[in-house]
Amino acid sequence: MDEPRGLDAVVDGVFVALADPTRRKLLDLLAAQGEVTATTLADGLPVSRQAVVKHLTVLDAAGLVSGRRAGREVRYAVRPAALDATARWMATLAADWDRRLANVKRIAEAAEREAR
Repeated sequence: MDEPRGLDAVVDGVFVALADPTRRKLLDLLAAQGEVTATTLADGLPVSRQAVVKHLTVLDAAGLVSGRRAGREVRYAVRPAALDATARWMATLAADWDRRLANVKRIAEAAEREAR
């Protein structure tokens, strides 16, 4: 059984995985097509099936996809939990910056009023 990963490790893994445009395209294809094989995914990309499998391994390590054996094939599907956790982290970060910028704006406006 996998050890639970902290949020920092999840976010780091997602960012590393999504840094590559081919992996982002793979996620797009999986989201659109549902559960498919690496061969099917390779048909829509300018890379080999072996390259697709390597990219899927990175996406799997980041918790973004999972593979399920179906006979002789491995079928891959999107796992949204890691992406959801990353989006929540980013929303929290954005809200923190919004709060900080609102404070700066408030201070600047107060200083401007005092200067008049």
